Order: sequence, then structure tokens, then C-alpha cells
Amino acid sequence: MEILWFLIAMGLLAAVIVPYVRRSRGGIRQVAPGSPDAADPAAYGFVRQEALDVRLPGPDQDLLDVLDVVQRTQDWRAAAQLLAGTAKEGEVRWQRVQAFAGAASLELQAAGGPAKDGQRPAGGAWLRAWRAESPKDAGGAAVHAEFLVQQAWRSSAAGTDEFRIILEEARTVCGEAALLAPGDPVPYIIELAVARGLGYSPEQFDQLWAKVIDRAPAHMGAHLAALHYWCEKWHGSRDEADRFATAAAARAPRGSLLAALPLFAVYEHLPEVNLVQGFYQSAVVTKAVEGALFAVHAARQDDPMLPHARHLLILFLVRSERWAEAMNQLVQVDGHVGALPWTHDGDPAAEYTVYRALAVAGYEANGGSPATLPR
Repeated sequence: MEILWFLIAMGLLAAVIVPYVRRSRGGIRQVAPGSPDAADPAAYGFVRQEALDVRLPGPDQDLLDVLDVVQRTQDWRAAAQLLAGTAKEGEVRWQRVQAFAGAASLELQAAGGPAKDGQRPAGGAWLRAWRAESPKDAGGAAVHAEFLVQQAWRSSAAGTDEFRIILEEARTVCGEAALLAPGDPVPYIIELAVARGLGYSPEQFDQLWAKVIDRAPAHMGAHLAALHYWCEKWHGSRDEADRFATAAAARAPRGSLLAALPLFAVYEHLPEVNLVQGFYQSAVVTKAVEGALFAVHAARQDDPMLPHARHLLILFLVRSERWAEAMNQLVQVDGHVGALPWTHDGDPAAEYTVYRALAVAGYEANGGSPATLPR
């Protein structure tokens, strides 16, 4: 009997692994690294793994320049000036607030965590100075609120007393930030993560969500934050997440990336181990991928959320063996990997390069080459 169960287990394991290792009829076959038959991503001008930027999903040179100044000098004024000049209702402000908060949080983590015995570590000192020296600055308040949210998720287990205490403080700072900038949706978007962590009731969440969409009805970043609340692993279900994403996509204005939201809903509910042959060619996945491709093609090329949709499309297109389409997305985003799905991994650059290599190998196995790839 033990042998029978062993054989069944090995059969299931093979069903999962073999399709990724060897494809029939012009697919991929595994070769040793350095083999003459190995596909070479460098031939396409792709950035080396160690040079990939894991901080951002796409380029924002102004932000990177300011981050460099702030972290080098520990002077917050350049960050305040950048946020003050960034439109309140757009996606860019939200992304920049996240980036500044993330930089401070990681600095604090690298410095050894929170204060002990009255001694504060150097990490994130510029954010503390920002809040102390300019308490009425709306940008500083928003960054502080997002910093607390990121600290809660990084330093504490969800549901613990410490986790709840930090998120309660974040909620208070969200309120302060909202009072300082009444038309800014960002404080309310930050509170969406607080709502998820503290377990707001659906009625409480709907009241908060109304404040967001009153200020920025087509804000893609806000919709992604809200989608997490409605997912099965938090306070909703697969059906509720799908309804939320589908409704948002249906009412999306022309050129909006909200049409890609159903693909994010599918991603949030992917099975941990897929034993269904053809899952990535199924009607549900195909419809979501096509919606995301439509959104990407219709969006403005300077839309700051465009890289987010492209990165997620790469994962689904590779798993669907749509190699040429995956390559078309790769050439648009290569160089920056600070986005889902790669950031769910401990080493986003390594995870991204695995998929990039699979895309290149599949593309070349089906007759593609650097010369045939449109740029």
C-alpha cells in the first residue's frame, strides 16, 4: 500500500513539474547553463539581474534623485518639495508617498529596529525630523501614515497586539493627513490597508471607500488596495473580489487601466499548487488576460500604473505559453521589478529573471529572435 501511495504522489509531482521542464511540439526543453542551445536574454538588451531596480515598477527619475538626496543628507526638504509639486488626484503622488515611506521603513529595519532604552537608531531620522519640524505639512503626514502601515506589516504578525497598536496609530495619522489636504485621496487610500489589517466591517469599509472614489473615482492604486480587502484571504471571497474588479472594469473610462483589475483578482486567488491541466488557457484566465491587454494597449504610455499591469501580464502570458506577447511586455518594463508578482518573492529580481528566461526560451523555440522582436 505504501508503494501505491508513493507512486500516486510521484505521478502528481510529475504532472506539476514536467510541463515546466519539457514542452512537446516546439516548446521548451531544459539545457545546462552555458550550453550553446541556451537562450540568452542579454541578446535582447535586457538588464542583468544584479542591476535590476527593485524599488520601483517603472522609471521615476525625479523620485530617485530626491530619494538619493534625502538618504544621503538625511534632509527631508527635497521630499516635501517634490510631493508639494505632485498632483493630489493622480497615481504618481500615491506611488511617491509609498516610496518615501518604504525607504524610511527599510532604513529603520537596517538600523536595528525601533528605539531601545531611549536610544533611537539613525535609520529614518529624516522622516522623524520632517514630522517634528513641519507638523502641518500634508506630504509628511501622508508619508508618516504609510510608514506606520508598512512597519506594521514588516515588523509584526497580523492580528497581534503590536500589529493592531501600530495600525491604530496609522489610522490617527491618516486622519491628520486628511485634514491637512482635504482634496487628497492618498490618506484614505492608506487607510484602506489599515481597514484590512484591523478588520473593518463591510459597512465601515464602504464608508471609507466612498471617500476615496469621491476624490479619485478612477484611481488604479486605490482599487488595488481595496481589492485586497475583498479577497478570500482577508474579509471577502473569490466571488466578492471578482464582482468588485468586474464592476470597476465595466465603469472604467476609456484609456483607464481599471480594465486590467480582473486579472489582479485572478492573481490573488491563484491556487498554491495547480493540478488542473490547461488552467492558464481556461476561459476565466483568458478573459482576464485579454482585458488587461486591452487596457495596456489603450492606456497612455506615461500612465504610472502601466508597468504594474505589464509585470502581472508577464507572469500570466509566460504560464499561458504566449511567448511573443510576454516578450512584448518585457521590452517595455525591463530594468525595474518593484511590482507584483515579483515583490511577493524574497528576491524580486531573481523571480523576474526566471520568467524572463522562460519567455526568451519559449520565444526562440518557436522561431523568434532579437531581430524579429518589435520594439
